[in-house]
Amino acid sequence: MSETKNMTPEEEKTINDAYESLLNGYISSNHRKKVDIIERAFKFACSAHAGARRRSGEPYILHPIAVAKIVSQEIGLGSTSICAALLHDVVEDTDYTVEDIEQRFNKKIATIVEGLTKISGGIFGANASAQAENFRKLLLTMSDDIRVVLIKMADRLHNMRTLSFMPPQKQYKIAGETLYIYAPLAHRLGLFAIKTELEDLSFKYEHPEIHARITEQIASTAKARNELFARFSEPIRQGLDKLGLKYEFHARVKSCYSIWKKMEKKHIPFEEVYDLYAARIVFECDNESEEKRICWNIYSEITDLYRLHPDRVRDWISTPKANGYRALHITVMGPDGKWVEVQIRSRRMDDIAERGFAAHWKYKIGEGEEESELAVWLQTIEDILKNPEPNALDFLDTIKLNLFASEIVVFTPKGELVTLPKDASVLDMAFTLHTEIGTHCIAGKVNHKLVPLSHKLSSGDQVEILTSQSQQPQASWEDFIVTAKGKTRLRAALRHDRRAVIERGKKRLEIFLTENSQELNNDTIIRMVNSTRATNKEELFFLVGSDQLTLSDQLLKKDKRSRRTSILRKFLRNPFGSSDKKGEESGVTDKEQINTKEVYVLKTENGVPNYKMGNCCRPIPGDDVLGYINENNEVVVHKLTCETAMKLKSSYGGRLVQTRWETGSEKFLATLQIEGIDRLGILQEIIYIISTNMSINMRGLNIQADRGLFRCKLDVLIEDASVVTSLCKRLKNVKGVTSAVRIS
Repeated sequence: MSETKNMTPEEEKTINDAYESLLNGYISSNHRKKVDIIERAFKFACSAHAGARRRSGEPYILHPIAVAKIVSQEIGLGSTSICAALLHDVVEDTDYTVEDIEQRFNKKIATIVEGLTKISGGIFGANASAQAENFRKLLLTMSDDIRVVLIKMADRLHNMRTLSFMPPQKQYKIAGETLYIYAPLAHRLGLFAIKTELEDLSFKYEHPEIHARITEQIASTAKARNELFARFSEPIRQGLDKLGLKYEFHARVKSCYSIWKKMEKKHIPFEEVYDLYAARIVFECDNESEEKRICWNIYSEITDLYRLHPDRVRDWISTPKANGYRALHITVMGPDGKWVEVQIRSRRMDDIAERGFAAHWKYKIGEGEEESELAVWLQTIEDILKNPEPNALDFLDTIKLNLFASEIVVFTPKGELVTLPKDASVLDMAFTLHTEIGTHCIAGKVNHKLVPLSHKLSSGDQVEILTSQSQQPQASWEDFIVTAKGKTRLRAALRHDRRAVIERGKKRLEIFLTENSQELNNDTIIRMVNSTRATNKEELFFLVGSDQLTLSDQLLKKDKRSRRTSILRKFLRNPFGSSDKKGEESGVTDKEQINTKEVYVLKTENGVPNYKMGNCCRPIPGDDVLGYINENNEVVVHKLTCETAMKLKSSYGGRLVQTRWETGSEKFLATLQIEGIDRLGILQEIIYIISTNMSINMRGLNIQADRGLFRCKLDVLIEDASVVTSLCKRLKNVKGVTSAVRIS
């Protein structure tokens, strides 16, 4: 190393060991061996970061080495990416420039480092416009070199692995941001192993107790699961041996996060998650053209032994996923009477599934199918970025819808395949085919049946688009368009019409002001915007031009909202309303101010709570919650599992505050859903347990019975979540009750 400033011999050894591990992994890979340039990058990074340390106290250089190791050994990239990973923080954290990197190394490494520097500091900034802008930067860099985002993914993964050294407030924000953006992006890139780890690490920091409990339950059931898999796999192994295949056959347990999501979605306990594991067969095959035939031979062997579930066969060999994933998935009935999913794929398919696009280079694929799929994906990104001024949150939702959603495959009348996001409509299909078809679309024919523009398509549909030259695009269409291309083209068409209305409104306003001896300047516009429901000057002109706003003397009166504006500005400086003058004078931001508060105690004084409940999730004491400071200086409480909370964590990290419930006598409304087999007297038993046995007040009861089954929705007043858990447990013991869960 060039410098070892303030380092102990033990730390020097740790750094050298980490570097040796990185180098050994690279040397054993299939990449061309360019050890010299990696050695130079390592020494340069050591010198640049000399004396710097991470929050954990360890030398900073260990972070770039760890990122480079992930890039090399977990994603499968080569020397250029390893060097860029070693140098990825040099420009941002030291006095060196991109030009210095280019002079010492080469233009390609410098370009990647520059791309990584542009998108540093996380995707989300302090306000909404910065979020959209930073995310746009991230995606634009992908068009230049996909390796930028792959290295960024490795950087985030190592940050998540060392997140325990960050304060709890930042853990919340970083974990939320990772779940909202990075994990789905890893999925879309085909980085399954990284996506799974990012989800699990985020889950661990958001719900530590639940994560620990599920981990313990997985471990405690391992022995029984292994015995079951041995019985299931033995006859299959015998059949595969007869085929003369060289293969691996193992069981892969679902991740903690996936298990928890299933428990939440289906309202079931851990014991009722039956597909805890999937069996995977990975076979060796040197000839790519033989892979498909071998997959179906294995399918034949398995289905000769076990009964096939006909609705759960997934052939991603003939039609791969957009992220390049190929495999044959089947589900069969195991010897214990439970369904078991079996994934069948070659070694090449397995590498691509785990490492994504990076694995293609290992197999020396040129401009083949995978590259064309990647080009289509990058084209989608360009379509999204062409929208000049998107609302930030709408922009992020559009990104998620188009890049991270499940996909469907539909057919044109000529049998051509078209891939669309899940929930895509006939109008999405029209805009995907051509802009003119979209703007003049009047209806569709799906499987030869006439359907409206808003009809949602399903995989396998054959879709014909009907058009008319007299049709004009309408603003209401945006309610059922989900593709980026569709939204961009529609907004462009609508903007053309809107521009004419805005110009007309501006001229009317100029004439009106001239008649009243005033000028159309910034002060006048601000005063008018604050006196109306308009949010900016363009909307003001549009309201006037479209006759939605009457020009009158009222518009010329003094701004009534100036006092409210100053109060809001004061709040943004200090959202807790503290009288600390020093903080105000020094320009303390809301983010800094919130982070100085360790915990906000949720309590009720004189019957008035110091918080508001999120209507979307209705949390109660005992739930894992967070607080969000809204524009009225109120703390709004959301459950951590709530979708709104997910967006808040990703988008407004500076306005979040950790919360703690204060125990008291206040009662909260909770809704239970009870299901089971109907019988005489079952409702009476349920009411007895609630009202008499547990002394809980009921506030609403809705029960429906149909063909021997019943479903009951029940509103109760309780003190905290533990009472609900106890009540559900008691209700499940009632004869005939199969499920009792709390719902939002």
